[in-house]
Amino acid sequence: MALATVISRAQIGLDAPQVAVEVHLSGGLPGMSVVGLPEAAVRESRDRVRAALQNCGFRIPPRRVTINLAPADLPKEGGRFDLAIALGILAASGQLAGNRLARSEFLGELSLSGNLRPVRGALPAAIHARRAGRRLILPREVASEAALVAGAEVLMAGHLLEVCRELADEESLQRAVPCRRDVRAPVEDLADVRGQAGARRALEVAAAGGHNLLMFGPPGTGKTMLARRLPGLLPALPEDEALEVAAVHSVAFGSFDAAEWGQRPFRHPHHTASPAALCGGGARPRPGEVSLAHRGVLFLDELPEFDRRALEGLREPLEDGGITISRVSERIRWPAEFQLVAAMNPCPCGHLGDPVRSCRCTLEQVRRYRTRVSGPLLDRMDLCIEVGRPGDSLLEDSDSIPESTAVVARRVTAAHRLQQRRGSQNARLPARDLARAVRASGEAMSLLKTAARRFAFSARACHRVLRVARTVADLAGDADVTETHLAESLGFRASGIEAGA
Repeated sequence: MALATVISRAQIGLDAPQVAVEVHLSGGLPGMSVVGLPEAAVRESRDRVRAALQNCGFRIPPRRVTINLAPADLPKEGGRFDLAIALGILAASGQLAGNRLARSEFLGELSLSGNLRPVRGALPAAIHARRAGRRLILPREVASEAALVAGAEVLMAGHLLEVCRELADEESLQRAVPCRRDVRAPVEDLADVRGQAGARRALEVAAAGGHNLLMFGPPGTGKTMLARRLPGLLPALPEDEALEVAAVHSVAFGSFDAAEWGQRPFRHPHHTASPAALCGGGARPRPGEVSLAHRGVLFLDELPEFDRRALEGLREPLEDGGITISRVSERIRWPAEFQLVAAMNPCPCGHLGDPVRSCRCTLEQVRRYRTRVSGPLLDRMDLCIEVGRPGDSLLEDSDSIPESTAVVARRVTAAHRLQQRRGSQNARLPARDLARAVRASGEAMSLLKTAARRFAFSARACHRVLRVARTVADLAGDADVTETHLAESLGFRASGIEAGA
């Protein structure tokens, strides 16, 4: 048999399209060529595969070897096809029976000694292999990650010879077992936050409805401390969403820490992050922080210090729950449904309005500092609160310890269940369903109209006020949004406007 076909998978964003590795032996001068739009690392697989086969004791056929990676118009990158190419050469040259190749898919980079090295995107490949009804053979280091996909048959191998013995029915490969914890890791407790009743309430409302939150105030008032406690208030990820999060991290980092299964991501990039680091990009587009925070929290501390272009890139994912990165040869869409939490000082020195320390900034410096964050981005912040100094409340005795994360999380979970029955989280309620879901009273709508005229709210701002009011009502267990619920929602937004944030 001079022709063999082995199934593998490419990696394009979170997609893992099938690639048929076709190996043909023909007459002519001995040599090996790879066709099918391979990049440099794929073309170099010729040398890796040749050395690996020789060091494993196999014979390199003294013929012309043509390797076609089909479909030909799909870009191929990395060393992920090494294992499939080596097996195709062995099957085409008769050194390996090819009758068992059809029921398996193969991914893995080969070392010169024949050892298998891990590749990126093992988890998306396992999802697609399960849909195709085939088992997946992977390097040992990433097999337990791929086994997180329920119903997928994932086998792990550490060497080319192990795979060959499996295909020859001489020795079976071990089936990969998902390594994950069913118990959530300890979270930072909200009870540690003293003297910030308004900020704690805003954090609870943000967690219950998935709302974006902006905190402003002098340095050292607990803004970062509050933000770090938000993931602990959120419900654990369901199976399908946990799989999405794991797939993004698998593609971005090459592997996923199975111990983090089901946990909400918390990303805290430094303010020097570039637009590509924050939103994704590169010659071969990789996910940015907005995608790594998918289904979790993205915390931007010192918001005005971020690059203006990077901040403006947040607009699309905040509205659409995803971000599209376009290149000449491809267009990739990454998921980016995250909750944005931002913190900023009221001025460059940080002490404008501080009762303890006086501000040294001029009015022009304050204006330039605040205009670094555009109006359209601020318009997308559902909650905007001032975090002042806690004062004497830090010296409270143990009898007045605030509510813990566990207590607040129970209310948040109950509100989430109400929203699930309506079909959408409040922060992402479609505008067409807003009136039906909010069910606001006449007094509440009259109050909203008055506030909209006074503060010159945009249509988006009005919708966001209604969504937050719906969340406040859900936390109270009320079916309708009343004037009281709307007044609290307006307070969260108006406080930021009056402070000039």
